[in-house]
Amino acid sequence: MSDPFALDDEPLAGPALPAPPPSYPYLDGLNPEQREAALAVEGPVLVLAGAGTGKTRVLTARLAYILDSGKAQPWQVLAVTFTNKAAGEMQERVAGLVGPAARSAWLGTFHSIGVKILRAHGETVGLKSNFTVLDEDDQLRLVKQLLNEGNIDPKRWPPAAILREIQAWKDKGLSPDQVPEADDPDKRLIPLYRQYQDRMQTLNAADFGDLLLLCLQLFQKNPDALAQYQERFRYILVDEYQDTNVAQYLWLRLLAQKSGNLCCVGDDDQSIYSWRGAEIDNILRFEHDFPGARVIRLERNYRSGEHILGAASGLISHNAGRLGKTLRPGREGASKSAAKVEVMGLWNGEEEARQIADRMVVLKKEGIAYAEMAVLVRAGFQTREFEERFITIGLPYRVVGGPRFYERQEIRDALAYLRVVAQPDDSLAFERIVNTPKRGLGDSTLQIIHRLSRAMNVSMLAASVNLVETDEIKPRAKASLKTVLDNFQRWSSLVGGLSPADLAQQILEESGYIAMWKADTAPDAPGRVENLKELYSAIEPFESLTAFLEHVSLVMENNAGADADKVTLMTLHGAKGLEFDAVFLPGWEEGLFPHPRALDDQGERGLEEERRLAYVGITRARKLAVISYSGERRVYNQWVHPAPSRFISELPEAHVENRGMKGLDVSRNFAETGAGWGQRFAAKAKENVRNFIKESEAGFCEGDRVFHEKFGYGRVLDVDGTRLDILFDKAGAKKVVDSFVRKA
Repeated sequence: MSDPFALDDEPLAGPALPAPPPSYPYLDGLNPEQREAALAVEGPVLVLAGAGTGKTRVLTARLAYILDSGKAQPWQVLAVTFTNKAAGEMQERVAGLVGPAARSAWLGTFHSIGVKILRAHGETVGLKSNFTVLDEDDQLRLVKQLLNEGNIDPKRWPPAAILREIQAWKDKGLSPDQVPEADDPDKRLIPLYRQYQDRMQTLNAADFGDLLLLCLQLFQKNPDALAQYQERFRYILVDEYQDTNVAQYLWLRLLAQKSGNLCCVGDDDQSIYSWRGAEIDNILRFEHDFPGARVIRLERNYRSGEHILGAASGLISHNAGRLGKTLRPGREGASKSAAKVEVMGLWNGEEEARQIADRMVVLKKEGIAYAEMAVLVRAGFQTREFEERFITIGLPYRVVGGPRFYERQEIRDALAYLRVVAQPDDSLAFERIVNTPKRGLGDSTLQIIHRLSRAMNVSMLAASVNLVETDEIKPRAKASLKTVLDNFQRWSSLVGGLSPADLAQQILEESGYIAMWKADTAPDAPGRVENLKELYSAIEPFESLTAFLEHVSLVMENNAGADADKVTLMTLHGAKGLEFDAVFLPGWEEGLFPHPRALDDQGERGLEEERRLAYVGITRARKLAVISYSGERRVYNQWVHPAPSRFISELPEAHVENRGMKGLDVSRNFAETGAGWGQRFAAKAKENVRNFIKESEAGFCEGDRVFHEKFGYGRVLDVDGTRLDILFDKAGAKKVVDSFVRKA
């Protein structure tokens, strides 16, 4: 059987178009590369659009030209974007250029186009035209039903994890019969996937992954339908091609097979979503997959200054997996007015937040609005110190892409535990966590507690104390409730004996709350664990639990008013596509950025994606980019002394200005060695950081990797004379005498 996805070996490129007459005013303002991209409408074209190079303008001009020149009617053009908002904006822009008829072009997301095709031809793949598109909640309920029917333990096989595996297979264009057996060593997931798809068909439903997968199956089973859409779509445009997955790639190949007029616009240097299924190889192998393809590079950046572009280009050049381009200023005079990228070495995370906040106040006085400033972090927990500093000095801010630190679910849960310990009559807090994690104390038990609480006019905790002495609730629930009450009694007895941070850590570990998130397989679960670790650091400066909870109440109450002029706090992933006058990039340290999870999961590919993420961060800045790292940082309520990120050593010296504090000023004495600037930077930075590290009498230092005969391998967290605090890989945190360990 022939490969249904195979392309003809004949080159798909057509002859170059003559320059159009001057009757297309939307082409006049384009630079030569943009104009070439807009006019090269015949054959396969890859437009490598660097950050800030006017990609949207090119796409709009290209689509307008295709319609305005009569090369195709609106309904013969397919333009695919990644968001409905982007599709709507493009449609309105093109309509403004060539008239309202442009609104009949097929513009939309992959999923919206897939729905449209399946509504017309879904019967081929077992769907009626009125099929339902299930949301994630419906999908999870369906998986839970299948587990229940198969007597499969949901604790061993979490529904969310199963659903993610199914969706990952769909993103690769794999039906249940096509999944390699090696991908399912337990022989459990593929049968569940098959049952899931059978049940979906019974329900006359599809999920988001099906909207592409079933289209592929439709085109395989119904060649006439495929031919119809191949004939219809004379020109295909795709935005953000670097973010496409395998199923989307196969879908595009099929539709473009007849005309060959496929234009993909993207930036391989901004491919940062592999965890969503994006496949960077789609863009890297474009010329191989589409013989005769024309590659047009948009390298004139109209956003950032020369040094910002030079630093970003120098950094990303260390990636091997890229097609290659070099950004340069697109406007005259940009190089003269641009500041170098600043790199700051600071004592600790608290000082980092203070310095950045103070700098923002100065920039505001110099005429840059707060709304034009952003702090872009690698991990969500990093926002906490910035939020507290901003609140302290009254600097307005907003957290984009997620709630403020103390509003996050896991932080609210943790605070509820602490509130009950500090104030046992806090029934709202007690109700929130009495069954979190799950302890068999469901709604019926809570209703009984509520009823007794109202009848006795006492708190829920006090009512619970009475209930465990009676037979009002079932024995199992009573035993669980008694365990909860005993725990709270014990934790309350420790108030004053343990530091608030140590007490919080003990509460969250003994309650099973930390273990609950560690066992959770959701993509955001590791980030929630990181946030809980950061909570310990937030508590550490306070002398009492009550003082900390009062502080949190004030923080939660603070709302900087309705002023729209606010600093933006967000993650680097969330910042893609945005731009600001001033961008601050904190936490560029080994162990944080590049993030160890990316390295553990993907190795060199993960490192390259992290470097692309750094590139994205730098290129968000128009006028000022400030990178910072700390000599010490509190992680999991322990001081660690990270080395500066390897990415800092990869920044070109000519585009960087070092503004480290005394003792961390890595710009000093660089001329003393013959090493390159990056090597000198890293070496000097590590030397300066090492100055903070205490040494034991036997020569052990904070950060040393050690071995203990009983506890195994670990890392020294703190030194006090001959005593060492060590975090062992398997045994956890222990305090030992230095004579019992040796350096690993």
